[in-house]
Amino acid sequence: MKTLRFKSNLKCDGCVNAIKPFMDSIPEINSWSIDLNNSKKIIEVHTLEESDYILSEKISKGIAKIGYTTEKI
Repeated sequence: MKTLRFKSNLKCDGCVNAIKPFMDSIPEINSWSIDLNNSKKIIEVHTLEESDYILSEKISKGIAKIGYTTEKI
């Protein structure tokens, strides 16, 4: 299993709820979580995918369409 991590500008549970349908719709994601207590608002994604670049781009672009930013770390 691979873990992808992203710094984000999510601020609250409302932000998390805004991206939830998108994140839950990606079949390559086994599970995901967000640490809103961390100053970088870390999104952690667990996947079995070997190519994390394609999945990372898909996540970043999808979240951007919803109105939030991410940066892979």
